[in-house]
Amino acid sequence: MPLSEHEQRMLEQMERALYAEDPKFATALEGSGLRTYTRRRVYQAVAGFLVGIALLMAGMVAQQIWISVVGFLVMLGCAVLAVTGWRKAPKPGEQQARGGAAGGRQARQRRSMMHRIEERWQRRRDEQQGGH
Repeated sequence: MPLSEHEQRMLEQMERALYAEDPKFATALEGSGLRTYTRRRVYQAVAGFLVGIALLMAGMVAQQIWISVVGFLVMLGCAVLAVTGWRKAPKPGEQQARGGAAGGRQARQRRSMMHRIEERWQRRRDEQQGGH
């Protein structure tokens, strides 16, 4: 169900207020930084995989088994990084919660920020309904 024109304006106003109050947090909520980081990590892993193939081939040509083994291990490690990075990549518009002490602190900050936003939203709705 699409938002009404009034709801869209209210949402835009809330977004502007969020960016004005805490632009770093607002950008983090978008997730674009995490997507970019993850995509870059996957590309680096693919490049490393290609380097591993080159090492494997060079070891075979030079008849040095240890170079081939190192190349294989590089390929294996990069493949694991690429697959795990690809799976962890958030979809556009999707948020991911992180664990750990820093993640818990960020989650509390997000909850308090969301709580304030919800309170403001409710206050504005009450004012709008009271004025009609």
